[in-house]
Amino acid sequence: QVQLVESGGGLVQAGGSLRLSCAASGRTFSRYFMGWFRQAPGKEREFVARISWSGDSTYYADSVKGRFTISRDNAKNTVYLQMNSLKPEDTAVYYCATARAGTYLEATRGYDYWGQGTQVTVSS
Repeated sequence: QVQLVESGGGLVQAGGSLRLSCAASGRTFSRYFMGWFRQAPGKEREFVARISWSGDSTYYADSVKGRFTISRDNAKNTVYLQMNSLKPEDTAVYYCATARAGTYLEATRGYDYWGQGTQVTVSS
């Protein structure tokens, strides 16, 4: 059974930074794309960033491009999301997920296992 555990969320002022981590177990981590999504109250879960199995390919939502960086350490079975220049509109619960295959990687339908989420709150 696959388990994903996020950590690193918290309360930060606008302009600040946070680094989220997602530790994976139960699957050969290095074989799968990984993604980060977020969900704000009253809104649908939205794509934030994804990374290929090797880490050499990344893709970001326009809303976070240039501010967030996704990375992974396959030796530690961990994926990271470095978030800089945070804005109040970045406030959400952030989820990591492991991809089912290599399709629909910017949509929730492309992912089959999810973590429990970590809250990120950005104050103005």
